Amino acid sequence: MWRPSRKRAAVVLAAVGALTLAGCGTDYDDITVGTGKGWTAAYHDVRNSGTAPVTGSRKLGLSWQRPVGGPIAQPITLGPDGQLFVTTRLANCSIFSFQMATGRKRFCNALGPSAISSPSAVDWMSNVYIGDDSRVISFNYLGQPRWATPVAGTPVSVQFTGDGKLLTISQSGQVDVLSRQTGDRAVPSVQLLGEPDFLAHAGLGWPDAGQGLDDCATGGPHCPVANISPIDAASGRFYVTLWQPGRPAASLVALRYTGAKVAREWSAELLLGGSATSPALSADGGTVYVGDNNNRLIALDTVDGRTKWVHRLDWTPRGGISVSDDGLIIPSGEEGYLLALRDNGDSVETVWERKDLALRGPAAQTAGDTGYVTAAIGDGLNLVTFDTRTGTTIDSDVLPGAKGTTTGTSVGAKGEVVVATRIGEIFAFTPE
Repeated sequence: MWRPSRKRAAVVLAAVGALTLAGCGTDYDDITVGTGKGWTAAYHDVRNSGTAPVTGSRKLGLSWQRPVGGPIAQPITLGPDGQLFVTTRLANCSIFSFQMATGRKRFCNALGPSAISSPSAVDWMSNVYIGDDSRVISFNYLGQPRWATPVAGTPVSVQFTGDGKLLTISQSGQVDVLSRQTGDRAVPSVQLLGEPDFLAHAGLGWPDAGQGLDDCATGGPHCPVANISPIDAASGRFYVTLWQPGRPAASLVALRYTGAKVAREWSAELLLGGSATSPALSADGGTVYVGDNNNRLIALDTVDGRTKWVHRLDWTPRGGISVSDDGLIIPSGEEGYLLALRDNGDSVETVWERKDLALRGPAAQTAGDTGYVTAAIGDGLNLVTFDTRTGTTIDSDVLPGAKGTTTGTSVGAKGEVVVATRIGEIFAFTPE
């Protein structure tokens, strides 16, 4: 049974003339986020570490591959039992779920055309949370709708908070913290571009859900918020790349979710040309790393936004930044080469570099000094397994027929590795 939430329905009717459905249940959040098994967010966890706690296999074999029928823009997420979730842009199917063992489709549901731009997040019960056109929506592991909540724009960042809520940020700058059980707002929404003045502009409506999304892939000025925000679960502080209209550069903005409200803490306008790199946090939460379109990787102090160091790359970083618990940093991109850096506090050093391996998507690190990345080899793409201590290639597996670039590298609870190409094909590898 499903019942309408009167409170949310009234808000939506007043704002957009629509009705939001909330899943039946109590306000008590009894569904835990989990312990990090699987790949529960776009870059594994709430700090966007791109690092899995499992010991990675050094010998993989292709288990299956399949097209989804449309393009893919975001990394694949994996539930604790290996259930895959991915979004695309098709008339009848916008979010797909597949079984890890066989690649068999578990469900697909229709959403709006902007859902392809939204990352997903998965909790311990394999409930999935995803952005859609002007709303956040949750499905259970069978694809049945749990709730939907209206927002302004399309959520391009979906994360879990330290107290088990859902933190979402739209490309137009609306920040919300929602109950994972009901979708109700836990605190008032925050508008990063400023609160709308409905008295001065009586006819002011919500922005179009797809406004500026085409600029998000490159961090352009028409997409105010282009990336997935990491959050420090202990302090509640999270970090947003924000390009204010008319400003010469984008900023990294620090905000804090206190449990009662979301408040701004500091802002550093230093992302030249914008950014299409999702920030990542160090394991101790003291440093946040972010790239910009001026080919720079930047480390900032999370307390006050002070720049600790700047490292110039030979390419423009894109996607995630893999940061291991011991501080090994592997920047990603759709060009450039595989490179590992070490943060020394107020300086950075190159640990190793592989200029012979051309990046075609974000890398992932695992326990056991093992990493994975998609690289261009010959006329196609290979999944390269490498030693994170030295950069040495351990294994290389062909992605049959794959072209272009990939959206991410996801590692499952049993050491499975899954990548998706932007043209819309999934490749799953299992340990041999």
